[in-house]
Amino acid sequence: MSGQLRGYPRQDGRKGIRNVVAVAYLVECAHHVGREIVAEFRGEAVHLIGFPGCFPNTYAQDMMEKLATHPNVGAVLLLSLGCESFNKYQLSEVVAASGRPVHTLTIQNDGGTRRTIEQGRAWVEEQLVALRRAETVPMALDELVIGTVCGGSDGTSGITGNPAVGRAFDMLVEAGATCIFEETGELIGCENIMADRAATPELAAELRASVAKAATYYATLGYGSFAPGNADGGLSTIEEKSMGAYAKSGSSQISGIIKPGTLPPKGGLYLMDVVPDGEVRFGFPNISDNAEIVEMMASGCHMTLFVTGRGSVVGSALSPVVKVCANPDTYRKLEDDMDVDAGRILEGRASLDDVGAEILGLIEAVASGEETKSEQLGHREFILTYKSFEPAGPACLPSRG
Repeated sequence: MSGQLRGYPRQDGRKGIRNVVAVAYLVECAHHVGREIVAEFRGEAVHLIGFPGCFPNTYAQDMMEKLATHPNVGAVLLLSLGCESFNKYQLSEVVAASGRPVHTLTIQNDGGTRRTIEQGRAWVEEQLVALRRAETVPMALDELVIGTVCGGSDGTSGITGNPAVGRAFDMLVEAGATCIFEETGELIGCENIMADRAATPELAAELRASVAKAATYYATLGYGSFAPGNADGGLSTIEEKSMGAYAKSGSSQISGIIKPGTLPPKGGLYLMDVVPDGEVRFGFPNISDNAEIVEMMASGCHMTLFVTGRGSVVGSALSPVVKVCANPDTYRKLEDDMDVDAGRILEGRASLDDVGAEILGLIEAVASGEETKSEQLGHREFILTYKSFEPAGPACLPSRG
């Protein structure tokens, strides 16, 4: 590990590994205008994010505030239709207070589609000129926040890709970095072994409770977090899938539980509880893997390690996605989309430690500006929907440990 990177300094003390202009639509009615603005800057650091809903939601407001002030974001253009319920004034104030340039266009007041697009493109171009002059400063490994998700899992995921990410996580945590794993709906059956790793007995109880909540939530829906593709790939039960998903957390002590948008207070390993609190009101906890990546970003992740066995080609706006392919056959089919061939472990061409070290080296390279495969291909997927969460209790983020 080199331990010495470079990042873009932000007013809150964090540093970004990218310097992106975020174009954020605040209702689906402004989505097309946002797409047209961003289309003018294909191949440049201009990314489209947004919330489609017309009705207010505390979770969505908080997520957009956290995303618009993500360390990888250098400037923000807000796009409003004009009659939606999203609090654009509060969002603008939060972004301005962070020291970033922010500008709001309201389609109903700014001349409609064509003229709003023209104004938006002109503002974005001004910001790009300024951001290109931005200088970086030294950045240490312990300033990184790294998330991990898994999707398109198969029988190889828990043998190669997930435990290899776990090895990388262990090295990152030892170096003082912050690591976040998920999701409680795919950790059913692992609650007790997770609890054994908790920093405090109180946190252990909260870990068990978070998995129990997820099990109840999914039972109410009538579905589990187990897809037909998982079965086709050789997995047989949610418990079997859970053991594979659990492996990507590594073996470090678990420092706390966070909700989406919570910024971990210090380095260490954290579980993200993505299952909404209260009664089942908004359907599936996350309707796609990209929704989980967005929640990782909202909690400050500079990049996300995405483990897949069946294969996934998605990336993300704002924050790079590193694809770790667990299945060697899938890697050979999708090599242009995959960053790491963890399937080498299955074929005896590498060890878990080898691939874990490779992942760590790639994290450092991406943090230093190297593009991931999804970045090279222009993947900038983004999705944000309605949810509801209660604040995490004090036992979830213990002061000791």
